Amino acid sequence: MNPLLLLVTYGVVFTYMLPVARAPGTTPYFLFLFCGILPWTWFQSAIAESAGVLIAGSNLIKKVLFPAEVLPAVTVLANLMHFLFGLPVLLAFLLAYGKLSRTALLLPLPMLVQLVFTLGLAFFVSALTVHFRDVQSLLTHLLHLWFFATPVIYSMEAVSGPFRTVLRLNPMTHVLVSYQEILFYGTFHHARGLLLAAVASLAALVAGAAFFDRLRDTFAEEV
Repeated sequence: MNPLLLLVTYGVVFTYMLPVARAPGTTPYFLFLFCGILPWTWFQSAIAESAGVLIAGSNLIKKVLFPAEVLPAVTVLANLMHFLFGLPVLLAFLLAYGKLSRTALLLPLPMLVQLVFTLGLAFFVSALTVHFRDVQSLLTHLLHLWFFATPVIYSMEAVSGPFRTVLRLNPMTHVLVSYQEILFYGTFHHARGLLLAAVASLAALVAGAAFFDRLRDTFAEEV
């Protein structure tokens, strides 16, 4: 329900209340929006929930033999399942509007990159929040800014100048553009961008796992 509610909200706002100039080829807009909202909801929910997952699971953390990394990993995978439950609805709309093509078979590629990137951030954020509880509140605002710094409600083609350069530095930009091309446009010309995002995702996973492991021994005392 969450992605559908977001779809309705942003669709109504940016179609009727605050209509904005859009790049050619984003019609029907609600379907273009759906292709970005669904994966973004997975990312945002997983990161937001991971922030407090170690604190919420304090009883498990204090058990010596319990692997703490399971908690953020399960949070990411649970939100992946929510994404998968919403995916058939998106595919049904794409089919109804004649947008569904064979490129949809490439869907596992951006999904895998997003999974790796989200896991890396989840490990980092969950470990950091144990020591700095205000991270949870700050994270809400950061994710909100990140949403508008990612081409979810607008097309990458509609952006130019310095802001376009900033977008290219955002790994989620390449992931979302890949979803849009594979599902909405029926093409895949963003392979290089997705490859760069994959490299950044692996780096995020290694760094996040290392940070998590370094603070592991302090979790039981801090939660």
